[in-house]
Amino acid sequence: MKGALVTGAGLRIGRALALALAADGYFVFVHHNRSVAGARATVAAIAAAGGRAKAVRADLSSARQAEALVGKCRMRGVRLTCLVNNASLFKLDRAPTATAADFDLHMAINLRAPLLLSQALARQLPAGETGVIVNLLDQKLYNLNPDFLTYTLSKIGLQGLTTLLAQSFAPRLRVAGIAPGLTLRSGSQTDARFAEQHAANPLGVGVTTDDIVRALRFIVATPSFTGETLLIASGEHLTGRPRDIAFDKKKK
Repeated sequence: MKGALVTGAGLRIGRALALALAADGYFVFVHHNRSVAGARATVAAIAAAGGRAKAVRADLSSARQAEALVGKCRMRGVRLTCLVNNASLFKLDRAPTATAADFDLHMAINLRAPLLLSQALARQLPAGETGVIVNLLDQKLYNLNPDFLTYTLSKIGLQGLTTLLAQSFAPRLRVAGIAPGLTLRSGSQTDARFAEQHAANPLGVGVTTDDIVRALRFIVATPSFTGETLLIASGEHLTGRPRDIAFDKKKK
């Protein structure tokens, strides 16, 4: 049975991706750090739908724990062939106030951990098997603004890493990215404010987790797709906003 590791799979987009891979026949390793209850809920939802899954914990800010995570996914009868680097730190900072600590933490979780996990997947890929790595990026990379500075820098790095790993690991591993636009409500955002911002794009239709799931399924099912990123943003990347959408003024 093929296995898939999805980081940050206890909540939100990661949960949707884990559920989809389980529905497609993968044994899913549901990674979490602090979201213990969420990971258990994801595993339970997969089991209720007839799939198989196991929760695995690691603090991805620790290089040691990130390097050891793939080893926790060893299970008799399961061949780990898919990695989805979904877990991400998203903290507001800007150039005048960004700190070394914030920079290091964003880079550790959002960039270093995907590299270490990808290396570990490549090392343990069974002989004769091929696999796929999918990195979750952000439409901000195509629509740069100075908000969330160190987060954005980490995602710029991850996009570059996607290309470099696709070159390095071919032909046994394909590596691709998904760059979503605004998808889910977060923080103190009200439902009304989210609905307004969610549709503030050229198509007037917000991105959903189902859209991102379809992108993942396309990548996994397409043997010729590697080194590229699917931009799933309803055209949000075309707006040329000077600031992050979170700071858009409310409509009068």
